[in-house]
Amino acid sequence: MEENMVLANQEEILRHTTAHIMAQAVLRLWPDTKIAIGPVIKNGFYYDFDLEHRFTPDDLEKIEEEMKKIIAEDLPIVREEISNGDAVALFRAQNQDYKLELLEGLEEQVSIYRQGEFVDLCRGPHLERTSQVKHFKLQSIAGAYWRGDSQRQMLQRIYGTAFLKKEDLKEHLRMLEEAAKRDHRVLGRQLDLFSIQDEGPGFPFFHPKGMVLRNQLEEYWREEHRKRGYVEIKTPIMLHEELWHRSGHWDNYKENMYFSSIDEQTFAIKPMNCPGAMLMYKRKLHSYRDLPIRMAEMGLVHRHELSGTLHGLMRIRAFTQDDAHIFMLPSQILDEIIGVIDFVDDVYRAFGFKYHVELSTKPENAIGDDEMWEQATEALRKALEIKGLDYVVNEGDGAFYGPKIDFHLEDSLGRTWQCATIQLDFAMPERFDLVYIDENNERKRPVMLHRVLYGALERFIAILTEHTAGAFPTWLAPVQVQVIPVNDEVLPYAQEVADRLFAEGIRVEVDRRDEKMGKKIREAQLQQVPYMLIVGKKEQESGQVSVRHRRQGDLGALDVQAFLEQIQEEIAEKKNS
Repeated sequence: MEENMVLANQEEILRHTTAHIMAQAVLRLWPDTKIAIGPVIKNGFYYDFDLEHRFTPDDLEKIEEEMKKIIAEDLPIVREEISNGDAVALFRAQNQDYKLELLEGLEEQVSIYRQGEFVDLCRGPHLERTSQVKHFKLQSIAGAYWRGDSQRQMLQRIYGTAFLKKEDLKEHLRMLEEAAKRDHRVLGRQLDLFSIQDEGPGFPFFHPKGMVLRNQLEEYWREEHRKRGYVEIKTPIMLHEELWHRSGHWDNYKENMYFSSIDEQTFAIKPMNCPGAMLMYKRKLHSYRDLPIRMAEMGLVHRHELSGTLHGLMRIRAFTQDDAHIFMLPSQILDEIIGVIDFVDDVYRAFGFKYHVELSTKPENAIGDDEMWEQATEALRKALEIKGLDYVVNEGDGAFYGPKIDFHLEDSLGRTWQCATIQLDFAMPERFDLVYIDENNERKRPVMLHRVLYGALERFIAILTEHTAGAFPTWLAPVQVQVIPVNDEVLPYAQEVADRLFAEGIRVEVDRRDEKMGKKIREAQLQQVPYMLIVGKKEQESGQVSVRHRRQGDLGALDVQAFLEQIQEEIAEKKNS
């Protein structure tokens, strides 16, 4: 563990140094450039620039060549401690306005780093000489607002990466190339699953095949909830302003919400489902014998995201959260948390995902008192320890109404995605004055859990698409079987086979096109259809089909009934093949 931390720190220092070398190269090529910031990020770094020239992919090659010259010059990298006033004079002389703005918020004494003619405002640390950077690559260009403020200047951001070993850089670039092939936006078009239209940025359109996938995920979700004693609800998409004041969203989430005026009153389109669930609980008086009550909802929510942050199905403005809200007695807290942890584990195993866990604690904008937060955090911690789950503490990253357990699933490329979450909440029941009648006929306050499994259904579909490279397991595949006739003469038999499978609930199509069989097979494989059934005169006479799997190839001839039983078993068991 300590060796890994040391390696990570070395790579951070390497990448920080490489970012400075990149900035120096840009200034050499375009001397009028104003430089902003260049931090280290996961697996790389970036630097933001302000200049009239618009960077192109060809420019990345020019910058890389200039960086190699700077590295070959073996420049010493020197740290200096100077006064804020001297730093202001230094960067004013260089016409570096962004550095001057940064200095306004810094202390009297600051640090700068020099390498040759280049100087930057920086805390460090850095390598000792430019020649110590050996294995790097500039990767992409993007736009970024200065300090993330859409009212400020749009800057040009260059992303890059650097590694201590050549093999590590090579492997990282290979993984990025594989990730590009699996990009759900590309596969979404190829497989005809979804699209984002110009008329609705951030509002996805699901195509017929995408709806099959979506509906299968919802059906699985509903059946698993039914088994575990959940009831399903549906709450309105738009609710009165007063509700959002009561819930705390108005004070803590207003900038992410959409509003509308009806009858001269303000309504908000819901960004979260929980306030509606509060009203569902409150509609009648509950006894302690009723609890726990587990309400599940596939709820469409809307959140205002900046246009520059939108990304396929990963970051959108309208999405479906697979929420559940569990109302319980204080004595039931631990069992309910453990029950949800087990539920998450079952779901992720069904899709073949590994995961790790984080415990997120009280944020700065928290509602409720410290004692409540401590009690809630300790309950989550205890549940994790009872389950024997390793976890890391994510300080200050809880929801504004309660601490949470976040599950980060790992895909086939080793990337992690935060999806499922469990949030323990004492504050909302207080704000909504939720009660139950206890065994002494007294009114008491329930405790509640907020919980999602997929997270956002659309985002989960994106993750699953990239995880499988579009080769969804048979139970999820939009088209499970493609029947491919060798010629028109056997078309009636091909249709007969398809009709028989369709009658048994198999999603099947017949390729009737006047194309060569080889082309039909290739295209079915590109569409990631799990099974292709080749039928010719021989198969027609024997009442069989020649079975071909998208990955395993030719599986030989089978009776139609035998194939049907085989695929039905695979679907029923939800195998991840």
